[in-house]
Amino acid sequence: MAGWLVTGLVVYGGLLAGLYVFQRQLLYHPSATVPDRARAGVADMRAVALRTEDGLDLLAWYKPPAAPGGRLVILFHGNAGNIGHRAHKARRFLDAGFGVLLVSWRGFAGNAGAPSEEGLMRDARAAMAFARAEGFTPGRIAFYGESLGSGLAVAMAAEAADAGTPVAGVVLEAPYTTIPAVAQHHYFYVPATLLVHDKFDSLSRIARIKTPLLVVHGVRDRTVPVRFGEMLFAAAREPKQALWLSEAAHNNVYEFGAGERVVAFLKGM
Repeated sequence: MAGWLVTGLVVYGGLLAGLYVFQRQLLYHPSATVPDRARAGVADMRAVALRTEDGLDLLAWYKPPAAPGGRLVILFHGNAGNIGHRAHKARRFLDAGFGVLLVSWRGFAGNAGAPSEEGLMRDARAAMAFARAEGFTPGRIAFYGESLGSGLAVAMAAEAADAGTPVAGVVLEAPYTTIPAVAQHHYFYVPATLLVHDKFDSLSRIARIKTPLLVVHGVRDRTVPVRFGEMLFAAAREPKQALWLSEAAHNNVYEFGAGERVVAFLKGM
């Protein structure tokens, strides 16, 4: 019996060590392929470089609003793929007259560097710096955060609010409270909350946002279960709206009317 116990403890310890050491490989799944704008359906956008404070030049796709004085949607994508996989969302916003800055992270889409919370925060701030250089005040900017990117959208909106320059609005698609909480849900058999480096603590930041908020979440989402979106929504200030899509999962909310609702929200900010 003692031998089995020792073996079990060794195996469990090895599992913990593996999860700890390789946690970022589990969290981030970048595609290094540099996407093609025309093939993605946004040939009218142009490729630009976002310069980060630690010296990286990140690929982004950009097109200004159709009308002078229009608003810009800064789109922070999730933990996998590249910006080409989000072009259909950008297309919808562009067709509605908004400008779009589609941001890719370090380590994604041919960018140098490796993703981490600190690094992605720098990438998001580089997107804001680019928008300011293009003449956009915070009141003409909306953040769109998809899944992992929702944590960046919340953090950037909170920073803007703290500086007294709130953005026009925030859209969160399939958001979470914290990454450790989601990790604990998936790895219930280990103390995941104690192991995770990159916390993306949206729950502690969300109440600092003072601008209109829309949360979109699929009820059948198994990657980030809807209860995390509900908890984050409950902690947010008014004005806020939620769209709980009963048939949608994690990656298909636009198949169930999310796009129309997001555009309506952005137009009504």
